[in-house]
Amino acid sequence: MLGQKMQDAINRQIGEEFNSAYLYLSMAAYFESIGLPGMATWMQAQATEEVGHGMKFFAHINERGGRVELPAIDKPQVEWKSPLEAFKAALEHEKYITDKIHSLVDLAHQEKDHAAGIMLQWFVTEQVEEEDSAQTIVDTLERIGDAGHGLIMLDRELGRRPAPAGAAGGAE
Repeated sequence: MLGQKMQDAINRQIGEEFNSAYLYLSMAAYFESIGLPGMATWMQAQATEEVGHGMKFFAHINERGGRVELPAIDKPQVEWKSPLEAFKAALEHEKYITDKIHSLVDLAHQEKDHAAGIMLQWFVTEQVEEEDSAQTIVDTLERIGDAGHGLIMLDRELGRRPAPAGAAGGAE
């Protein structure tokens, strides 16, 4: 059985994951509005992935006899100064989520909740990948700038990101 402290913390994390999805959908809309459909596709795939993360937490609570209680979703930011600023915001957001995951790992250790600890290891690894991916795009945008052929090439490259497994629609 899932302890109350862990259940409450995981419920909060479900909200964080859905807030992440909402943020990335907002970024996708921003990229569409400035004519960067590849970056929009990348962000849509990212949003779908975040929903999947939320559902992993959702399933964990249910599998352990707990009760999912969904928190409110915040309205995300809708404008950024540039593609670089949007991806910097995405990177900072991933660092924020990493901190949240690490706090959950710490709580699992404190509560001696081995099942949650094992489940959370997947998220620890996932966050390393998430931060690395966003950092790589930020580094690239810092080198090529926010205009010109380099931006167009990066947009095309990011548009090739496949949709996560099980996603309806999305990038191809």
